[in-house]
Amino acid sequence: MSETHRAGDPGASSPDPTDPVAPDAHIHGIPVVEVRGQDVAFPDRSELVDLVRKLRADGYIQCLTVTGVDYLASPQTGLPPTIRPERFEVVVILVSHLARRRMRLRVQVPEHDPVVPTLYEVHPGTEAAEREVFDMFGIRFDGHPDLTRILMPEDWEGHPLRKDFGVGQVPVQFKDAPNR
Repeated sequence: MSETHRAGDPGASSPDPTDPVAPDAHIHGIPVVEVRGQDVAFPDRSELVDLVRKLRADGYIQCLTVTGVDYLASPQTGLPPTIRPERFEVVVILVSHLARRRMRLRVQVPEHDPVVPTLYEVHPGTEAAEREVFDMFGIRFDGHPDLTRILMPEDWEGHPLRKDFGVGQVPVQFKDAPNR
């Protein structure tokens, strides 16, 4: 991790394992903390693609996943004080094989404008993961080459992993069981 101050270094201020990096730690100008041995950066939506490009140049050449989180019913934890919590979050995990490290990016996404830029141009393998986040959470990826449903039918209304999505019942009829 460049430009950062890790726990265990002289001057590290917090013994709390969820916030062991000095509050002024940054990587490429983005706030970063270390959580359980993994670097966690908090870019704004507008900074995401630029940061991923810079991290790729630093050796984070593989994007393991892009996923979404809905914090509607749960308060967010682990955010630096300078980061405003939002209802949604897009989480990106990058890997540097040479450094044998992971970098987690937590991008806050407001409910009223659930749009994040696509990472497809930097990591083409994100295409399907971004479609899944769109399908399940309704978070759009600006610039994505084919942002269509991937798991749910095209005529499905809503996004099943949103906390306010109505949970329905699907009747199950077992073979040879009497109808009730």
